[in-house]
Amino acid sequence: MEQNLENELEQAAAIYQMIIEFFVNYSFQILGAIIILLIGLYVAKKVSNLVEKLCTKKELDITLSKFLAATVKILIIAMTAIIALGKMGISVTPFLAAVGAVSLGAGLAVQGLLSNYGAGFNIILTRPFVVGDTISVQGVTGQVKDVHLAYTVLSNEDDIEITIPNKHIVGEILHNSFENTLAELSIGIAYSEDPEKSIGLIRNTLSSNEKLCQDKQPQVGIESFGDSSINLGIRVWLPTNQYYQQLYMVNQSIYKVLKDNNVDIPFPQREITILNNKQQ
Repeated sequence: MEQNLENELEQAAAIYQMIIEFFVNYSFQILGAIIILLIGLYVAKKVSNLVEKLCTKKELDITLSKFLAATVKILIIAMTAIIALGKMGISVTPFLAAVGAVSLGAGLAVQGLLSNYGAGFNIILTRPFVVGDTISVQGVTGQVKDVHLAYTVLSNEDDIEITIPNKHIVGEILHNSFENTLAELSIGIAYSEDPEKSIGLIRNTLSSNEKLCQDKQPQVGIESFGDSSINLGIRVWLPTNQYYQQLYMVNQSIYKVLKDNNVDIPFPQREITILNNKQQ
């Protein structure tokens, strides 16, 4: 019993002696490494903020600005960590080799994720769209809310968020209508009415709507000739974030201006002839 206690005391004393010798021999290296790491973190934060402010001043896209700032921060922290490890006498060459081998294996395992990151990097550099644009891709339409390296988030008027992996955006046919969405409408007037008058009334009421896109004027004209009506086609650009709200208001204003000016809007009619064949 006493022998075991003496052995444990000797082991504890040896461990204590090793710790004391380690801190005596490497205390300055450890302290220097910690100071270097703290300075590196501080510099990384300051330089990252400076890069983001510079990009904002140059009116770069907000997504690209944040990406560049984050990349600079990561690079500075990585360089600082390598210097700190070197200060402690730890060689980083085997560590880098191990990281490379692990990265290769992980890359093969997560090819889908890496393809999303590669596509996201492509989007950030080429900027086929930016936050606030309205895009249609893979049968989905929405306003770009945020762009990440792995995925892009769209939203619609109902505040529904749509997350699309970036690999399904790059290389696909992409429609970008910026902040607006095209609405294509149609309304019929009777053949007895003057089409030019009706077209002028519709143009005037649409031009007075300040909510519509002012850069692109509405297009109004004869679209087709139906059985019971002359069909007028209307193409108007509406703000994406208020698309349905403005669409209903446009339809109401068109109906009201035609009704107030006594323009006949006919309903479908069919002429039926009954043949009476009596047996003589």
